[in-house]
Amino acid sequence: MSALRTIAIFLLASICAGPQSSPQHRLAEYLQRKLNHIQENAKLAHPDQKPTVMTEEEINEYIASGQVKLPRGLQRVTFQGQSGVVTALASIDFDEIRAGQHSSNPLFAIFSGTRNVRVEAEASGAEGRGRVHVRSVTLDGAEVPPIALEFLLGKYITPKYPHVGMDSDFPLPGGIDVATIGYHKLTVTQK
Repeated sequence: MSALRTIAIFLLASICAGPQSSPQHRLAEYLQRKLNHIQENAKLAHPDQKPTVMTEEEINEYIASGQVKLPRGLQRVTFQGQSGVVTALASIDFDEIRAGQHSSNPLFAIFSGTRNVRVEAEASGAEGRGRVHVRSVTLDGAEVPPIALEFLLGKYITPKYPHVGMDSDFPLPGGIDVATIGYHKLTVTQK
């Protein structure tokens, strides 16, 4: 769903923005060093093309440490990676996302309260472009029908994030040319 794409964009944007505060955790600190390297490497006329590998544990601890400002309504998120597929597990407060917006549409009953969300998506990056294709979304263990997801995206997410959808294509920041999801890791190469 868009939460996955949003988190991916916020994480990748942090590469360009640099540190927001000092990391409190060891793995978050390792990731911060890698992000600093990517940021500095992007400034070079001929960036080092040696791949930078970020582990799932580093990414999850970095996010948990508060280094990434999560979108409104997203209370926690963790990622799991396996060969081109990312699974995001999150707690989302849909009432906070929909704050001030009301409708009599019965689809809103699905997207209310705080729910445990699981998003499975194919994700990759090549030629400086990131691509995410959402395979499935579950709320509290029940699969969400694609029509309900499209409704949520169109009504609440796309107005705030115009390039977010079931299929998203976006520029990779920091001179990243290739991004590959592997078994519990993300590998990026700059150009």
